[in-house]
This record gives sequence, structure tokens and C-alpha cells, in this order.
Amino acid sequence: MQTVQRHVVFFFELASFRVLRRRVCKDAGVLLSVAVTILTAMCALALDCQLEKPPLKPRMEGDWWQVAENPDLGPLTSERQQVVDFGIWQAEDGTWQLWSCIRHTKEVGHSRLFFRWEGRQLTQSPWEPKGIAMRADPDYGEQPGGLQAPFVFRIDTLFHMFYGGWDAICLATSQNGKDFIRKRNEVGKSILFGPPDGYGNPRDPMVLRVADQWYCYFTAHTPREGAVFCRTSRDLVNWSDVFVVAKGGQAGSGSYSAECPFVVEVVPGEYYLFRTQRYGSSAQTSVYRSNNPLDFGIDNDEGHFVCTLPVAAPEIFRFGDSWYIAALMPNLSGIQIARPRWTADDSTP
Repeated sequence: MQTVQRHVVFFFELASFRVLRRRVCKDAGVLLSVAVTILTAMCALALDCQLEKPPLKPRMEGDWWQVAENPDLGPLTSERQQVVDFGIWQAEDGTWQLWSCIRHTKEVGHSRLFFRWEGRQLTQSPWEPKGIAMRADPDYGEQPGGLQAPFVFRIDTLFHMFYGGWDAICLATSQNGKDFIRKRNEVGKSILFGPPDGYGNPRDPMVLRVADQWYCYFTAHTPREGAVFCRTSRDLVNWSDVFVVAKGGQAGSGSYSAECPFVVEVVPGEYYLFRTQRYGSSAQTSVYRSNNPLDFGIDNDEGHFVCTLPVAAPEIFRFGDSWYIAALMPNLSGIQIARPRWTADDSTP
């Protein structure tokens, strides 16, 4: 009899435990669901708060110093030549390199080529001219005289140069950051990718690492419209479909309203896009902000537009604890550098 009672008690306790376990699991599931909801709301609130913070604005500190002058191109020199879109970086030996597109030269075709300068220090003025660095080669798929806007970045020991070949974005690499060799693709060309559908002359590439992908920003235009585009890649070989990341707004939507796009992550998760509208004495670059590196406003400035700067084709970078900005001279006769500071006030650029 006692054995039967013990079995009855055991099964009753087991049933009670199962009921209790179901209730606990159910309550735990409810609590987990509530926690996820709260966490999601907190993340959204944090994002909203970040967007509502006053945007940082780049303001120049001190004077500009000129690092590159209008170069002697020998027989290719022209009275009309101009120093325009460029790239600046530090080579393997620690020297600073600057390659610029020189346009309106006596080069055949589209009149453009790359010239190189070298500086021992960023603050040196001027840097030493080193001669013509690269000319377009149709054998690699580049249009004659069509080289545009070099941008260089380093992955481990290899330097990568993205540049425009007039009809495509192209690639060259270097071990020392000075001597670049074009990187042939599977069909023997230096081409990485061509223009977006309906657009022409893809140019002004720059590359940014975001999480586990490379983001290549560039511009292209139609006879009536220009925009900032982006493609992404994990290996610099296979590229995503194209994204339109900025167009229209206060900066305009004309063919040359989105020149020389340059993106920097000033603080974690906050990206700033610089896009140029005008060169020369009336130079203008518009600055936009976003928490999404693929959306700086499409025909919409709200929450994105920050300010304008009286510069053209700027490249913004950090060295040590300081920010630097390099840009075209107002008369397009060289390249200049200054130190910006990022501030939330409305002081003069």
C-alpha cells in the first residue's frame, strides 16, 4: 500500500513540476520577448538621439600651405593646363606622395595625365616635383588622355590605387607606394567596373572600409544629371550592384553637382560626405551627414545637409591625432593643405 502511495505522490509531483516548468518557460518567453522589444526600442532611440545631435562641421584652423605647384610637363606642357583631382598618402618609406590629374595638357585624347610630388613632411612647402607618373594606356581599357582622380589606400603591405580611365574605374597596385603597376582583370584590362546604366564617365573614386566590406564611392553623370554612387565588395574583385547614395538637394542635381565624393567616419557610426559643385575662385563643396553610409539624401536634405565649404575636390584624412584637409588651389595651379577641426558651432568655415 505504501509503495502505491509513493508512486501516486511521485507522479503527482512530476505532473506538478511539468505544469510549473511550462509556466516558467512561458513566463521566460514573455520576458525574453519584452527584453528584445525594449532593447530594439533603446537602439532606435539611441539612433534617433544620434541623428538629433547637432552635426559636426569642419572649420579651418590657421592658414593653408601649398604643397604642389603647376608642373613642367616638358613637351606636354600647355599654357591652359590645370592641377585638379588628386590623391595623397604616405609611402612605405614614410614620405608623402601626391598624384594629381593635370588636365588641358598637350596629351592626346582627353588631355589628362598623372603627375607626382613627394614631401618629407606634411607641413613641407612646397613638395618636390617627381615628374609624370602615369599616362593612359588603351591596351588596359583606358581612353587616351582619360586618367582621372587617383585614390590610394593600403591593405597590409600592398598599396591600391583606384582611378578613373574615363569609361571605367580602374586599379593599379604597388609594394612601395610609389611605383604602381596596373592590375589586369580576367580579360587583361585594368577595369574594375563601368558606369551605372544611363550614366557616363565614372570617375573620382574613393574607398572606405565599413565592417567587413569595402565601399567604393564615385561619381558619374548624364547631360543633365550627376549623382554620387557606391559599389561594395569583400575582395576588391567582385562588386555589388550600384547604389545611388546622394543626389539633388541644396547641392543641386546638374551634371557636375556631385563631383569628387569623399566620405569619412568622423566618430563611430557617423559618416560625412563631401561633394563638390564648383572649382576655381567660386569653389563650393557641400557636406552631408548620415548614420547609413549608403544614404546621404536622395533629393532630400533633411537630416543630412551640414554646411558648404569654399573649397574644391577636398580629401580629408587623419595623421597622428590631427585631421588634415587637402584641396585644389583657387586658381587651379596646385594643391594646398590645412588643418580642420570638427565642431558643432556655426563659426565661419
